[in-house]
Amino acid sequence: MNNSRFRLPKAALIAAGIVLLVQAVVPCTLAVISGRATANGRPLMWKNRDTSDPNNKLMHFKGPKHDFAAVVISEAVDTGAVWGGQNAAGFAIMNSQADDLGDAARKLDGAGNGAFMKLALGECATIKDFEALLIREKGKWDLATNFGVIDAEGGACFFETRRDSFAKFDTADARVAPFGAIVRTNFAFTSPDHMLGGGFDRFERIGHIIEAARPQGRIDACFILREASRDLIHEKLHSNPLARPLPDDPAAPLYVHTNDTINRNTSVSVLVFEGAPSRDRADLGTMWVLLGQPVTGVAVPVWPASGKVPAVTTGPKTAPLNDVARAIVAYLYPDQRGRMYQYLNVTRLRTYGGEGVLPKLFRVEDRAMARTAAKWAEWAANKPSAAEMADFQESVAGEAYEALKKEFADLRRR
Repeated sequence: MNNSRFRLPKAALIAAGIVLLVQAVVPCTLAVISGRATANGRPLMWKNRDTSDPNNKLMHFKGPKHDFAAVVISEAVDTGAVWGGQNAAGFAIMNSQADDLGDAARKLDGAGNGAFMKLALGECATIKDFEALLIREKGKWDLATNFGVIDAEGGACFFETRRDSFAKFDTADARVAPFGAIVRTNFAFTSPDHMLGGGFDRFERIGHIIEAARPQGRIDACFILREASRDLIHEKLHSNPLARPLPDDPAAPLYVHTNDTINRNTSVSVLVFEGAPSRDRADLGTMWVLLGQPVTGVAVPVWPASGKVPAVTTGPKTAPLNDVARAIVAYLYPDQRGRMYQYLNVTRLRTYGGEGVLPKLFRVEDRAMARTAAKWAEWAANKPSAAEMADFQESVAGEAYEALKKEFADLRRR
């Protein structure tokens, strides 16, 4: 397999520089969904990660109790922080920043959120373990976050967490989640000051998306990746840029402002965790990883029990799959003046290559999902070795990368 990197055009480098000059942003969109609300009966967890650091990659870690795979900021590996991951015991964790759970007077702003997740992935096998960890570590960490967790026992919960306290929201509790799903963005229901939070528009939007799909039995990893994570509809404006007529004048393309949509200009990765079917088959817990802005990348499967991550999801700096996505970002966000980096060129998104960017991405991603579904069923009947899992995820991710290089060849810097 050829792992040669996509080379970023100057526009991408300029875009990255502009983003990094503004104040760091960490708004994310999350959901935890119990098996009673998913199509396959397994819990599901999702995170669109937003940050001013566009270089993300996947890494495999040896924990004190459990090995795990997690997304990290490529330039900040040595900080000890991870931003969502799953371990070989079937426990997965993610988070969103909640400034309204911080304490400005004590200079507590959630600086320990990422490092705490790394600790949890290495130590916890279940949600019960995680709750015990929160109790044990109470008062020791700078935390201001919504932690989402699932495990191989079928649990799916949120923990709104401050340095000195936490509140548990369990999808098994009919009072909290009557239909089995809980969504979060960047505020907490237990906050002492709701005006300090953010992401209220995204919170409303994702709630509507999931509630519309639930009665139809459509909630699965494919639905989350295709319809939820890539959503470009502004909740308050009710404008769907994928359905609007495109202007006749190519010199006046259609744009959409992506600061308040679920797929944001600062979205840098997507994680979708499909829970393992049981504690005995924790090895089947699946982690779908999309590196890059959702409308510019494809998701590939990873099994922490394999002991590795695919080569194209990692690297000494960033990851090859992330490089592809950033090249597409540079094409879709061509105007970098002032705050124009927040505007996505919808005309380019819908017409690139004669069919548009999304059909090309979906074709590649559908292939990865079809191969994975067939192999997962095979593994459910006959437990695979770690080496077999590693070889298969390498094959799927490598195939996706090669297909993307072909589909978007002209976006490489000449």
